[in-house]
Amino acid sequence: MPRRLRASAVLLSPIVAALLLAPGASATDAPKVPSAAPAKSGPSAQNGCGNPPALRPYTFPARPKVNNKFLPLKPGTRLVLTGDVAGEDHTVVTTVTDLTKVIDGVRTVVVFDQDFNGDEIQESELAFFAQDRRGTVWRLGEYPEIYENGRLTGAPDTWISGVEGAKAGIAMLARPRVGTPTYTEGLAPEIDFLDCATVVQTGQSVCVEAGCFENVLVTDEFAPLDPEGGHQLKSYAPHVGNIKVEPVGEENPETLSLTEFTRLGREELAAVREEVLEQDARGYEISPDVYGTTPPAKPARASVLPVLP
Repeated sequence: MPRRLRASAVLLSPIVAALLLAPGASATDAPKVPSAAPAKSGPSAQNGCGNPPALRPYTFPARPKVNNKFLPLKPGTRLVLTGDVAGEDHTVVTTVTDLTKVIDGVRTVVVFDQDFNGDEIQESELAFFAQDRRGTVWRLGEYPEIYENGRLTGAPDTWISGVEGAKAGIAMLARPRVGTPTYTEGLAPEIDFLDCATVVQTGQSVCVEAGCFENVLVTDEFAPLDPEGGHQLKSYAPHVGNIKVEPVGEENPETLSLTEFTRLGREELAAVREEVLEQDARGYEISPDVYGTTPPAKPARASVLPVLP
């Protein structure tokens, strides 16, 4: 998953709306992008996102498996998206690990995101996802370590569902359709984090360096509590995941597209596993009050969570 957006929801101009139209389409066919009133800090300020969904651990399987059509998280999958942020070369490497971690009563799949500006690491993030029995994919927390000039400076944006008022959100709907209400992707009031998304297009044809894809889903993502940004349009290809990120109204725009989609071999995956376990262990020292409340990550084959009544 490319880096989440923390940006304010802004009204889109007619020019921006026109950019979202397919060739030959009319203004009435434009995807509807949400707008919001000025943001207020605090967990109750949803600004058009709706209330965070209720997390019910008993609706998730004991062994996590994420096979949603638009966000499949099969261990060993690696996606590389490249582009630029504010004119600088940017790369996001996303690897689905074979590790799991219990978050807020749900055993999740651990996803490893690395953000680079040029060859220099900017962020190394552990993100936690789980799919309920209806097929909805949830995001239950993030532990992003920040680097400056190659040195780890901390993880101030860490959030974990169930800790300090943070609530899990929806990463991908089970059956995304245009017209579905805007949904919350995650809420963490202690760090002023609120991500939201709306389905704006389905059935699209999108070409990127890695190939051309049909029946692509496009969502609009925005973050009402960040006053500096705009929206991101994210394209999701069936059985692949996120293949493109386009900014709309961002102060520091991030543009990314898929350049590599691979399956890691056993040795490569083992190397990633060790790196992630080191970061997981480090999290207990860097974020003891938030990340430190979670049990350690474990290999999936050794992880069994009893089904709750």
